[in-house]
Amino acid sequence: MSRRDPAPPRDPALPPGAARCPGPSYQDILAADGDDPPPPLREQRYAFLGDGDIPFARYHDPAFYEAEMERLWPNVWQWACREEHIPAPGDRHVYDIGRHSVLVVRGEDSRIRAFINSCPHRGMKFAREGSRGGVRRAIRCPFHGMSWNLDGSLREMPCRWDFPHVREADFGLDEIACETWGGFVFIHMGAAPPPLAHQLEVIPEHFRHWPMDDRYVALHTEKVLPANWKMAMEAFLEAWHVLATHPQALYTAADANAQYDIFGPHVSRFIHAIGVPSPHLPRPVREETVFARLGRDPAALPPGTSARAEHARLLRAELGAAFGTDLSGVSTAEMLDSIEYFLFPERLLLPRHQYPPVLSLPPAGGGGDLARDPAAPASAGRRRAPCPGHPDPPRGGGQLHHHPRLCPRRDPRSGHREPAAPARGRPGLAQGRADARELPGSAHPPAAPDARTIPRRLTCPRGRA
Repeated sequence: MSRRDPAPPRDPALPPGAARCPGPSYQDILAADGDDPPPPLREQRYAFLGDGDIPFARYHDPAFYEAEMERLWPNVWQWACREEHIPAPGDRHVYDIGRHSVLVVRGEDSRIRAFINSCPHRGMKFAREGSRGGVRRAIRCPFHGMSWNLDGSLREMPCRWDFPHVREADFGLDEIACETWGGFVFIHMGAAPPPLAHQLEVIPEHFRHWPMDDRYVALHTEKVLPANWKMAMEAFLEAWHVLATHPQALYTAADANAQYDIFGPHVSRFIHAIGVPSPHLPRPVREETVFARLGRDPAALPPGTSARAEHARLLRAELGAAFGTDLSGVSTAEMLDSIEYFLFPERLLLPRHQYPPVLSLPPAGGGGDLARDPAAPASAGRRRAPCPGHPDPPRGGGQLHHHPRLCPRRDPRSGHREPAAPARGRPGLAQGRADARELPGSAHPPAAPDARTIPRRLTCPRGRA
């Protein structure tokens, strides 16, 4: 069913970027909640960055993909795994991004290091894509059997007597930069990378309110998406698509009221309220109707109470009991809203409680131009039929990683649980991986482009959309 947008076109007298949806802003909704959300949610940092068209070739041109492989991915910090993926000395994890492959290991000294996943002799891979776990006291080449210690120094060379010219100091593994934050392990393949904090920008400060190192991976989903990685990633940077793609959510999602913030060249954010009807609906919606659309019994809504407030109250009790933690001081916004932090080039962190995934959408291995994105709902894998004349993307593997929901350190069902091994992606498709974290606060421990890539106008061979 089509809906006429009740809002008139933007007033031409307004400066670019100043137009806003009629109705309450996200900050107005927070004020109406009256429960003191953390300061980061009260912060506003919008900047108009232009409305020029983005060349369509960026999404299908093999030359542009090759430029990304050469200039972008080796020169940017990337989240490779979680610390709990490699908890013991000798544990390892393989991180692949396009044709690049990195081996992350925990050493005998418990330090986490990263190496190019390739033997310095003939380039044989030490471990295949998706490998992890399996405690090993050395890194061994499966071809000639040479091995290295977990710190990258040469350990053993078969027939060592026949290689007097090889000096141990010159035949170590190619180590690359590796840092951690919030339980995540980041790698950088560049020669002299800036500190990780330079790329994280406001994230460490904001996430003091939602500590990621106090959580563990509860679910890991990975799938292949038939899309360029940027197309998959950009779908998570805006709420504009809710009207057409998720019309069932219009009674419970304030999509057009979304707040967009740009904190720097690497970090942006968008937030939209849940439990508030969309401004696109032509008539006012009763609170009982909203409550029912949230999956509650409308007859149980107390008189004079908003559906948003009551749904949040019930969730605090339900999730608090399930995870053995006190959520009474958690704001309505943190319980319900879609709060999405984007970390360049393709990672998204959602610190809310109801559905807290961590998304990753890098191009899959195999030399393809498709995206790997953290496991999202199955509906996220759908795509629109291509425009006539739209060239197919280069063949290869794009991945969608929905990193497991990150839950409190104590799992009330079975304690600490490793995620299932991710499925391998098919060439030519985008594969997704996701790590989701759930509730925080449990007392039971167990030279790259920038981020300003939000499209202002979409183009296709048939014209502007």
